[in-house]
Amino acid sequence: MKRINDRLKEVRTTLEISQREFSKRIYISQSFYSELELGNQVINERIIHLVSTIFNVNKEWLRTGKGEVFSSQPPDVRLDRLIEIYNNLDEQLQEYLLLQSDVLLKIQKEMIDKRGCSKTSVLEQPQEIEDSLEQNEK
Repeated sequence: MKRINDRLKEVRTTLEISQREFSKRIYISQSFYSELELGNQVINERIIHLVSTIFNVNKEWLRTGKGEVFSSQPPDVRLDRLIEIYNNLDEQLQEYLLLQSDVLLKIQKEMIDKRGCSKTSVLEQPQEIEDSLEQNEK
C-alpha cells in the first residue's frame, strides 16, 4: 500500500508539474517539498489542506488512499500559468498575446476544416503552422 508521500508525488506527477512549481503553489521551498516526497519530512495538516485546496485533492485519499484522488476535475495548471503570464504583461503586450491567440485559433481551425486534421495532428505539422503565422503577419 502506498504511503502519503507516494500519494503526494502521484498528485504532482498526474498534474504534470515539477517539484519546483508544485512547492511554489503550496508556499513551501522546493527542497522541503522534495523531502516530503522522499518521506523524510512529515506531511502535516497544513500541507494536506493546501494540497487539497489548491489542487482539488480529496483529503481522505491523500491521508489514507481511500476514495477518488481529486474532489473534482484537477486544475489545469497550464491555464493558471497562462493567466499568470498575462497578468504580468503590460496592457499593450496583453493585447498582443490575445491577438496572437486569435491567429493560432484561426490557423488551427483552417487546418482542421480544410485539411481534415485533428487537433492533436495539427501540432505534427510545425512547418505549416510557421508558414501560416508568417502569412498572417503580412
